[in-house]
Amino acid sequence: MPDPFDFTGKVVLVTGSSRGIGAEMIKAFGAHGAKCVVNYVVDAAGQNKTDATNVANELKEPLVIECDVTQPDQVEAMMKQIQDRHGGLDILVNNSGIIRDRTIKKMSMEEFESIVRVNLVGTFNVTQKAAAVLRNGGRIVNLSSVSGQMGLFGQANYSSSKAAIIALTKVSAREFARQNITVNAIAPGFIDIGMSKGMPDEVTENFIKQVPLGRLGDVKEIVDAALFLASPMASYITGHVLNVNGGFYMG
Repeated sequence: MPDPFDFTGKVVLVTGSSRGIGAEMIKAFGAHGAKCVVNYVVDAAGQNKTDATNVANELKEPLVIECDVTQPDQVEAMMKQIQDRHGGLDILVNNSGIIRDRTIKKMSMEEFESIVRVNLVGTFNVTQKAAAVLRNGGRIVNLSSVSGQMGLFGQANYSSSKAAIIALTKVSAREFARQNITVNAIAPGFIDIGMSKGMPDEVTENFIKQVPLGRLGDVKEIVDAALFLASPMASYITGHVLNVNGGFYMG
């Protein structure tokens, strides 16, 4: 029986893969034989490029692309690079995301719009431009969040963006089905890496008390969900939101 998690020959792009969940995802796909595309956005200190280079050093012949997912021209150029190098794309993971918590009363319009721009508009841009290079039978996996399902305090911007990603996932699933491309979302709960890692200890402890499994999630558990949705085992699953949250939300 062939290994369903053998991605040999498959071309995989994970946006925002210089650190956090995205970095662990692209490394996992690489470990399973995929041809990997690492994406990062430039920052003033150059840290993202350094992190992306470190991730790429763990991969075999990776393609590393600087691209701001909020800029359609840059996203189009990224897809052209992938097309020129690999002839197409098989798996897209829309992982790029940022967070800036503040109550509605104190949140500025810039703080609201900037999160929506990266998280939602970025996902739309990459999905739209990837349509030209995605091969028949491809996979799209979008990163949503339990925050988009429940609406967490102080996250009007983040929750709104992640809820909209769920709607975008369902629309995309309908539209891409004609090319036999599935589109699904993962909604992580509180994970021991990335954004959740920066929460104050007392906040973390409070959330853990509300999680039936009594712990934060391990990043590997999000990675495994992405590998599953990208694999042949999930060939008849599309438009679905896979909750990986320890039972924090059971909607």
